[in-house]
Amino acid sequence: MKKLALHWKIIIGMVLGVVYGLIANKLGWVDFTNAWIKPWGVIFVNLLKLIAVPLVFASLIKGVASLSNISKLSRIGGKTIGFYLASTVVAVTIGLFLVNFVQPGNTFSQEKRMELKEAYASKAGAKIDAASNVKEDGPLQFVVDIVPSNFLSAASDNSNMLQVIFFAILFGIAMIMLPNEKTVYVKGFFDGINDIILQIVDIIMMAAPYGVFALLGGLVVDFGGSADLFIALGLYSVTVIIGLLIMILAVYPLVLRIFTKVKYFDFFKAISPAQMLAFSTSSSAATLPVTMERCEEHLGVSEEVSSFVLPLGATINMDGTSLYQAVAAVFIAQAFGYDLDLAAQLTIVLTATLASIGAAAVPGAGMVMLVIVLSAIGIDPEGIALIFAVDRILDMMRTVVNVTGDATVATVIAATEGELRQVSQEELMS
Repeated sequence: MKKLALHWKIIIGMVLGVVYGLIANKLGWVDFTNAWIKPWGVIFVNLLKLIAVPLVFASLIKGVASLSNISKLSRIGGKTIGFYLASTVVAVTIGLFLVNFVQPGNTFSQEKRMELKEAYASKAGAKIDAASNVKEDGPLQFVVDIVPSNFLSAASDNSNMLQVIFFAILFGIAMIMLPNEKTVYVKGFFDGINDIILQIVDIIMMAAPYGVFALLGGLVVDFGGSADLFIALGLYSVTVIIGLLIMILAVYPLVLRIFTKVKYFDFFKAISPAQMLAFSTSSSAATLPVTMERCEEHLGVSEEVSSFVLPLGATINMDGTSLYQAVAAVFIAQAFGYDLDLAAQLTIVLTATLASIGAAAVPGAGMVMLVIVLSAIGIDPEGIALIFAVDRILDMMRTVVNVTGDATVATVIAATEGELRQVSQEELMS
């Protein structure tokens, strides 16, 4: 069992959780489950909430401050960040369009939605009151709310994540503007903090199989074994997959066609090993060495471009993850019976885009970022229990999109900088 890969352990935990929930419903173990099983799922969700702020703050400062190490590539840096942010906005927009069109969360019966809503009624009341107060504010209140008056206060509440992101970006820019000798120890400090937080993520993910078991067991018990959940999850998964396919088969080929002369079929052949590794590891960071090798040796991207664009992309470019967050957030809102207005959906676009900058390139980080997005739109983060059953396979697929997006932008930047050499068919196929 110890040698079993983590994703297999999580899958086993999911299956056993569903089986247990069905058996518990059949044998009347509802009270036992709510008292002794479900709390462990809550603890797992709380652990994800616990690391959200330090994860975003440390990794975002590290990503922004790393620009100071490549002053000769300042122009490339501007292009890279511009392309990455633009592609993320496109991904989130596609996700929102699809989930609003398909409406997978609305497959729940009205009775089940009311049950969910009543379960979170005490917390929802406070959110509704807060929303009413926002309506009375001026048109620029949204911008005002992004700038914190007290960082420690902002960092104490996950719903203030935009304020944390704002301060992290400001902090990183200030570090770049100062001489390197004055910030060398600060950079080392945040590099260490970032590594520690990623290690904590690894520790938390070790408990994921048990947390998933408890979450799904409690969820199935709450739903009474209803088929509503499985139908809704199926539609939700299809919605996410369609969005990811649109990115790979339509958006990226269009970008390559506009900015480069690279044929997408050749591009796909060149990076397919990196895509397969991304699918199996669910980690952009683990795939990064292969992605760089394929881009340099088989696409002709110069080392100068790839050594900057691809590592930065593993930190701030999460197209697949951002698309998934948009679909998941609206799906959970639909399941709970909440109507998200235009302002809330624009908040999803902004939050998912900015949160992707701080998303760690490790398995499970997308779920942490989803906690941020849900908090920003007033939906209880514990709603992520709804989508845990299918998250692992979707995590594998969205990581493929993340890596493909990184390689696409690297190819585009190299082409616009005259740093993309012509490669032979032998290099493409090898």
